[in-house]
Amino acid sequence: MKVAGLCLSLACGLLLPAHASAEYRISGPYTHENLSIFLIHGNGGGRNYLTLKDAVAQKKVVVSETKKVNELAVENVSGEPVFIQGGDIVKGGQQDRVISNDFVLPSKSGKVPVSAFCVENGRWTQRGAESPRVFASSSDMIATKDLKMAVKAKKSQTEVWREVANTQAALGVASEVSVSASPTSLQLTLESKAVSKAIDGYLKALSSVTTHKPDVVGFAFAISGDVNSADVYSSPALFAAMWPKLLRSSAVEAAGHAHRDNRFEPPAPATINAFLREAEDGRQSTVDIDQRVKLVTLESDKQVLFESREGAGWIHRNYIRK
Repeated sequence: MKVAGLCLSLACGLLLPAHASAEYRISGPYTHENLSIFLIHGNGGGRNYLTLKDAVAQKKVVVSETKKVNELAVENVSGEPVFIQGGDIVKGGQQDRVISNDFVLPSKSGKVPVSAFCVENGRWTQRGAESPRVFASSSDMIATKDLKMAVKAKKSQTEVWREVANTQAALGVASEVSVSASPTSLQLTLESKAVSKAIDGYLKALSSVTTHKPDVVGFAFAISGDVNSADVYSSPALFAAMWPKLLRSSAVEAAGHAHRDNRFEPPAPATINAFLREAEDGRQSTVDIDQRVKLVTLESDKQVLFESREGAGWIHRNYIRK
């Protein structure tokens, strides 16, 4: 079977609609301390999926260890399709991993190999009472745009380890993180009391900004006035299911910069729209994940857009400022 993330080719005939950002309306900013959130409103007629977080929690998906650092096995035992987002962390096994790219797991899939990177340098054994054979949860995703680029664009395990260490160092400055059980584990860092305390204010202030807004399909965020990244989905339901993970990830990155001077002006919605439009004019390439799913990348000098597609429709667009 083909491992998700292979078969790089130049795109021809898979172009994005001209300025897909024209489909959206931007509202905000909603600001807490140094984090400014912008909501992206649009028409969402995309397919509904279970998220990996919910599917694992409900025991509808099993994520298994293969004893290969850069490959895991996933199996959907339910009758619902599951969306796995590049950047989703799975906890357990021989070492914690991050899924390297967007992927759709069809119903009753059987075991399917999927590309991954280690986000816990050094451990290769059972941790505590956790199973070394399966991954028990996927409650978080990676934070910081540099770590996202290491996973999604550079696709380098060395770069991933470096950016995990940089993320932990930034959080250590901001919140005095110390994880003794497994000091290199990004997941345990994200679960630590220090990080939970550092991001609690962001979550309380911003988690409800999507309430009673049924047309929200995505969000963008800025830290200390600088545009960082955006995620847009093909349906409001999928965005709503991903929102808790997305907000936590953004809050973690903001907490890592909390020690900086916070005298700033949030960008205007027009700046966010320009950020989305600029990415759509980048150089294009595609990756065939399997016969159904493709990843389209558009990269300019200043930013990159990753878009996952199933058949003729798109599922997720991730915009990252370099």
